[in-house]
Amino acid sequence: MKITEVRNHKDAQAFIQVANEIYKNDPDWIRPLDKDIEDVFDPSKNKAFRHGEAIRWILIDDKGRLLGRIAAFVNKKYKTKGDDGPVGGAGFFECIEDQSAANLLFDTAKNWLQSKGMEAMDGPINFGERDRWWGLQVSGFQPPMYCMNYNPAYYRTLFEAYGFQIFFYQNCYSLKVKDKLQDKFYIRHAELSKDPNYKAIHIQKNQLEKFARDFTTVYNKAWSGHGGLKQMEERTVIKMFNSMKPVLDERISWFTYYKDEPIALWLNIVDLNQWFKYLNGRFDWLGKLKFLWFKATKKNKKFCGLIFGIIPEFQGKGVDAFMIIESSKIIQEKLSYEDYELQWIGDFNPKMTNIAVSLGTSVSRQLITYRYLFDRNKEFKRHPML
Repeated sequence: MKITEVRNHKDAQAFIQVANEIYKNDPDWIRPLDKDIEDVFDPSKNKAFRHGEAIRWILIDDKGRLLGRIAAFVNKKYKTKGDDGPVGGAGFFECIEDQSAANLLFDTAKNWLQSKGMEAMDGPINFGERDRWWGLQVSGFQPPMYCMNYNPAYYRTLFEAYGFQIFFYQNCYSLKVKDKLQDKFYIRHAELSKDPNYKAIHIQKNQLEKFARDFTTVYNKAWSGHGGLKQMEERTVIKMFNSMKPVLDERISWFTYYKDEPIALWLNIVDLNQWFKYLNGRFDWLGKLKFLWFKATKKNKKFCGLIFGIIPEFQGKGVDAFMIIESSKIIQEKLSYEDYELQWIGDFNPKMTNIAVSLGTSVSRQLITYRYLFDRNKEFKRHPML
């Protein structure tokens, strides 16, 4: 076996092709857009390069056949509360079912990270935000949502046999859209409805900048500083909202206000993989035409939850129930969605877990973020609870 660094376009194409080889007989795999993978490693597209660097490798056998791949990255902004040393990352791991091949990939990433002064590596993670390519799937194997990691079940053995330890579990929760919500939601909604200062409205595409500002306000009050999450800038959110506009169903993302001030948000998006699965990874001009065709002719029956949050001073008052019941008047009664799945929630976040469970959801799939300490005698600590 031989491991080589990705240095040119041909190598980058081979890096993509590794996944095609691993999953060629797996009917549940949905090939990610090649562009989405390549953008992670493009300094002009990925702002994480401002604070770090990334490298990737492919593994081949003596006949040139593709056996695996891995990427490694360092990012000065990547920190978890309680870390007592710098931690790097490894991701985009794919490998045949062979421990020696996996070990060679892991060793290569580890050695590079050590040369950069890292004392541990987390994986599989993304070189960027946690809402993409994060964690190893260990249960609930089914077609992945857009930009969600998916892998064979044997990958867990490859990671744990090497010495990775569970840093935290990532749980996804799902429900049938038309199922009746629990009675307690209607009771709490009725109580808050007595106060005319509360109102819930869905996003409107012609006012995206206003909702971006409101998102920034709620996000920074509710999440900034928790679990390594940092303050978001309004301009970043405006850019994010505008990028979502072509596929945004404004009727499934909601905000709650008190005296016209934003206090809660529930951001959802249609599962783009329900359309992208027909593109075979391509999003060139022909891929874009195909996407528009499938978007127009194939109704998307699934949407997924990205963010649900309430600012601290309004938590525990029933605002979640108020927003959910208000939104259900449209989502359940007027739209044709059948399935809903929340993006992963870390087991270190009991508040968000309780919200998901209270909706009447069940765990649909589980992923794990692992950590490998380079000093094997050092005490291992799980991700701290929020």
